[in-house]
Amino acid sequence: MSSLNVTVSAQEPSSCAVDALVVNVFEDEKVSESTLASLDQKLQGAISRLADLGELDGKLFHTTLLPTGGQTYAPRLLLVGSGKRVDFGSNRARDVAGTAIRALLKRPVATVAIWMRGAADGGDLAEAVVTGAILGTFDPGEYKTKREEPLTRLTSLTVLESSVQRTSAAEEGAKRGQVIGEAVNFARHLANAPGNVLTPEKLAAAATREGAEAGYSLDVLDRARMAALGMGALLGVSEGSEQPPMTIVMTYKGRGGDGVDLALIGKGVTFDTGGISIKPASDMHLMKEDMAGAAATVGAMSAIARLRLRVNVLGIVPAVENMPSGHAMRPGDVVTALNGKTIEVLNTDAEGRMILADAICYAQRLGAKRLVDAATLTGAVVVALGNQAAGLLGRPQEWVDQVKCASEKAGERVWQLPLFEEYARQLKSEIADVANVGGRAAGTITGAAFIGEFVDEGNAWAHLDIAGTAWTEREEPYLAKGPTGIPLRAFVALAEGLQQS
Repeated sequence: MSSLNVTVSAQEPSSCAVDALVVNVFEDEKVSESTLASLDQKLQGAISRLADLGELDGKLFHTTLLPTGGQTYAPRLLLVGSGKRVDFGSNRARDVAGTAIRALLKRPVATVAIWMRGAADGGDLAEAVVTGAILGTFDPGEYKTKREEPLTRLTSLTVLESSVQRTSAAEEGAKRGQVIGEAVNFARHLANAPGNVLTPEKLAAAATREGAEAGYSLDVLDRARMAALGMGALLGVSEGSEQPPMTIVMTYKGRGGDGVDLALIGKGVTFDTGGISIKPASDMHLMKEDMAGAAATVGAMSAIARLRLRVNVLGIVPAVENMPSGHAMRPGDVVTALNGKTIEVLNTDAEGRMILADAICYAQRLGAKRLVDAATLTGAVVVALGNQAAGLLGRPQEWVDQVKCASEKAGERVWQLPLFEEYARQLKSEIADVANVGGRAAGTITGAAFIGEFVDEGNAWAHLDIAGTAWTEREEPYLAKGPTGIPLRAFVALAEGLQQS
């Protein structure tokens, strides 16, 4: 985790001695009639003149850097468009803060103060600002040896509040924002790691180190223990690789006792060639991020533990490498999952659902009744939803709604797809209990239906297909290209909602 110093202050923005002062501006406001008027006066009308010249329109994510000429303690003022005031909330504040930091990254700026003007509660707003600012510092070029600038110069972040009365709530929000932002960047770091850098063993080692710092316990099942348990689906996927498989079991006891309030399961294929059903060479290098669900799960467990949430959470990451070799699982093979159900393997590139099947069975064996899994599972979800929302499926509807609400609160879009029982018929096998694929039609749904075959009757389960949202190939003003950390924030929000009073 980073050593960023985060503080909250109710001081006048113009008196804040930092390298850069950040202020958001709205599309539909007049400088002279807003809270910008005082700062504008300090700057002898410089903000008003920019607006009059059409250089300051407040449009979303537009940035204008203004030297202050010694009129304020900060030598730079960065004005960031926030769109229409009516659309402004915590989720937008997070993206505006990220935009500001990314705009300053290449400049000699180490200390920043952000004055985020908005109607949101002080705690929620401060959390959003700090989270967004930290997310803005992530740089996927961490393996470069020659760089024009360091990954980030930012050492200090001050959140400016409008009144002393709001600082207490803002301080709590800022602490939460720092934990969540750093956890997301940690998850992005894991997902960004090449397959030779992050093997299943090294992912387990990273989760172990993080658990020791954050405060969750950890148990790692090796091949022998998984074989003894009967996790034949997971072991079948791993057979083609020289890298040994690992099942990483993380436990956080926030309320004590033996019960499990929530189980988070993340697909951890550290590199996916497709196995014998090998993928095309084009873009295969991106398959290092086929463990993005695992990265989000490890990061979420870290954040939940560091926030000391009053909830018992189980995190499970089935970690494998899917490779072709003389030992690899073949199309037509039949394997037996932990619950005794047999699986006919029609496509070895439909491996994520198989390792999730064993992980879900194991989570239930450990007492989980409410489960959520996250996986870069299908290309079909990208066809259906693009890169703007993750697919959400599950049962019962009340639990799916709870997961959806947590995702919306976290600013991570999801869209529910149906899971009618007729879809499961596409998975019929002539020689086993279930086939691992159900044809081209409704691929996202049949992938979820397969996983649902391993959820015990009466248990609540939701599946997030994040294949379109876990990685972005398009650089955004507030987000670098590469891993996004989705759905870590939703996982934390879900755990928070399950806290015992």
